[in-house]
Amino acid sequence: MVNFNKKSKLKQAQDMVQAAINITNIKIEDLGKHTAKLYESLITIGDLFDKISNVPSEQMIQYENLKEIRSDWKGQAEKIEKDYNKLAKKNLGAGAAGAGFGIAVFTMGPTASMGVATTFGLASTGTAISALSGAAATNAALAWLGGGALVAGGGGMAAGQAFLTMAGPVGWAIGAISLVASSLLLWKNSGDKKRLGNLYMAISHRDVKSYELAIIEIIERINRIIDESHMLDEAIELIKTFGLDYDMMTEKQQYTLGSYVNLMNSSTRLLTNPIKGLEAKFSEGDFDSFINMKNIDKNNSIYNDNKGLIILLANLLYKIEIDDETKMILRKSLRGNKDLLESMKISKKEFEFELMDMVDEALEFKYQNEE
Repeated sequence: MVNFNKKSKLKQAQDMVQAAINITNIKIEDLGKHTAKLYESLITIGDLFDKISNVPSEQMIQYENLKEIRSDWKGQAEKIEKDYNKLAKKNLGAGAAGAGFGIAVFTMGPTASMGVATTFGLASTGTAISALSGAAATNAALAWLGGGALVAGGGGMAAGQAFLTMAGPVGWAIGAISLVASSLLLWKNSGDKKRLGNLYMAISHRDVKSYELAIIEIIERINRIIDESHMLDEAIELIKTFGLDYDMMTEKQQYTLGSYVNLMNSSTRLLTNPIKGLEAKFSEGDFDSFINMKNIDKNNSIYNDNKGLIILLANLLYKIEIDDETKMILRKSLRGNKDLLESMKISKKEFEFELMDMVDEALEFKYQNEE
């Protein structure tokens, strides 16, 4: 008797990806709680520092720069919260808001947004996410929330937005597998279908490993934040005994105050530096470097015309062994997936044969630069 309830190997692999996504979201929320405490301690020590007169200019310049970075980061966290809640409310009618989330079910609170802001603190191009303008500023975070959770969970924010965001500042490849794998449902040839299934399983297994490493990285970040929050709290109590005039402090106190500026620097980095394990495998910056290496005119090139798709497929196929026949089947399956094309707002013509060759070139460039 056939067991119709038995899950396919691909579905099991996808479930493993979803489980890893859920755990990662929970850890990001936990990161946000500790990040909120760190931010409060930085604000408190900053308020004390503001009251001290005659602080040397070089220390003051460094302190003011850190203060601006923290302010931008806090503004970014608030924007992520606001934009996410707006999108979640918009998608509530579809019954998908919160699907697969370890974060708040229908709305994101301040600590969760802080966790997400820290997770994607810097764009892959090296540009501070808080410095990006408009919708681009939260693309990285919303791609993760909208793609990693909602798309992999089967609904919610438009999959096309998540895919297109993948070609943006940070991008992601992991949640994409659910929509891309839907191509299998349209494939009739059993041999080709098996090839695609094996490809998608390999991608899923790769992504689970990526998540597991990212989870370890997040836990390590939390532990560092706990330690630095404790050091900041000790510093706060000691600064209160220094007085309000730098020139009247002892040499030891002046030296200690300078060391606290360094402490604020390292603590601020814990707020704003991204979790490397959740960055794009092939970023927009990688694409630009690739184009520069080939000495291609950025304003007139088939490569640039297909930039979004090249980045998408390079992330999807990163470190995946794939033969020419499977590449051809993959291209045909994506080209024939009407839902995918509509979600990405592209036509069949954009999946030209040369596209896969361009992706191969881009990945080879990436691998060479990683050696």
